[in-house]
Amino acid sequence: MALNKKPVTGMKDILPAEMQLRDYCINVIKETYGKFGFTSIETPCVESIGNLNSKQGGENEKLIFKILKRGEKLNLAEAKEEMDLVDGGLRYDLTVPLVRFYANHANELPSPFKALQIGNVWRADRPQRGRYRQFMQCDIDILGEPSNLAEIELILATTTTLGKLGFQDFVIRINERRILKAMAAYSGFAEEDYDTVFIILDKMDKIGADGVKAELVESGFAAEAADKYMSLFDELTANGNSVAWLAEKLGDFLEPEVSQNLSEIIDSVRATKASEFEITFDPTLVRGMSYYTGTIFEIAIPQFGGSCGGGGRYDKMVGKFTGKDVPACGFSIGFERIILLMMENGFQIPGQPKKIAYLIEKGVSGDRLCEVIAQAQEARKNGDQILVARMNKNKKFQKEQLTKEGYTDFVEFYKNPIEKQ
Repeated sequence: MALNKKPVTGMKDILPAEMQLRDYCINVIKETYGKFGFTSIETPCVESIGNLNSKQGGENEKLIFKILKRGEKLNLAEAKEEMDLVDGGLRYDLTVPLVRFYANHANELPSPFKALQIGNVWRADRPQRGRYRQFMQCDIDILGEPSNLAEIELILATTTTLGKLGFQDFVIRINERRILKAMAAYSGFAEEDYDTVFIILDKMDKIGADGVKAELVESGFAAEAADKYMSLFDELTANGNSVAWLAEKLGDFLEPEVSQNLSEIIDSVRATKASEFEITFDPTLVRGMSYYTGTIFEIAIPQFGGSCGGGGRYDKMVGKFTGKDVPACGFSIGFERIILLMMENGFQIPGQPKKIAYLIEKGVSGDRLCEVIAQAQEARKNGDQILVARMNKNKKFQKEQLTKEGYTDFVEFYKNPIEKQ
């Protein structure tokens, strides 16, 4: 039986043209984030199954690619539960590995610590446009900074990077988990029901306000609570999604510093007067990860029709490892979706060197071959990208293929003294 030449479902091969774009984007990302003081780190792709199943990853914990124990540790006959078989898994994001990394190396790191991490993650999810089972994430995080300076720096670094990659007219949607909880409490929902309420609210852009209200009632919540909850969003929209108005409306259900903190972030980012994007308060923004404790944000790019990145504050996560909480906040660019949009829009990498193909006819003498190689080396020193290859029988098709790879000039070397260019 022939071997399967296609990649595993939900994963993909990356052709040279896309790989070139990916390398370019990674270089821009690293250079731009470096100017904001972020330093690169790397963590293993495999994490302890206990860390991955720590009730902090939300729905992603249902999507873990789990790894069987090895050698004598794997005893199928005596296994009674999953933990008898599994001790590790492929990471589903970069935040859990980062926090473990920080907990392990905190004494060796500056404070605050500004981390940049780029790497593949794996989720056993249903593949769709811009979503794969193996995909690259690009995260920046600030650990040890309790003030909203962390959020401001993360948003500005991320939006600056997107601008350098050619994106404009995108929106940073921002909210606060404590505002979400205060709105639920004000409406009469019990604290133990918040997560369920937020899961339903998160469907607002798909099913609308009426759909959210209906699902809340169908889920067993009082119609009065659902009515009061949805009326908050209606009134807030009528008042221009004003953080100050909402804070006054919620009264004692929301601590004053929460709304003040969020307003400062929005005002500080707007003060940069960047034309590429807008930042807006969105009370319906939820974010799926249960580890978020405060500010949350997402990137909305109109061309994609959905989120192309997001993040938030997770001040309680380090304490799960060390017993001592450390303020932490992060932002992740939707790398794969950004690459998809750039390719669909025909993005051309700026400042590319000239690509020239040296095509050598079969039978060229050894001395002449040495001359060609030396000529190619000199051209490379001058900054040109030179491909040296044997000339195919179907030279026209060969050139067509090379043209698709970006080669614009061809130099042909024949075994007779006459050369054609």
